[in-house]
Amino acid sequence: MDVNTLRSLVTVVTFILFLGILVWAMSKRRSADFEEAAKLPFGQDD
Repeated sequence: MDVNTLRSLVTVVTFILFLGILVWAMSKRRSADFEEAAKLPFGQDD
């Protein structure tokens, strides 16, 4: 296996992982959890 082939393979795998994380983050099932997490800093009483 050539080093350039390995570099291309790593690039493709990394891009696929990026797309998977993007789909997970934009999922409708996860939006309620993310909305709740976004409000956490404002929920603390001083």
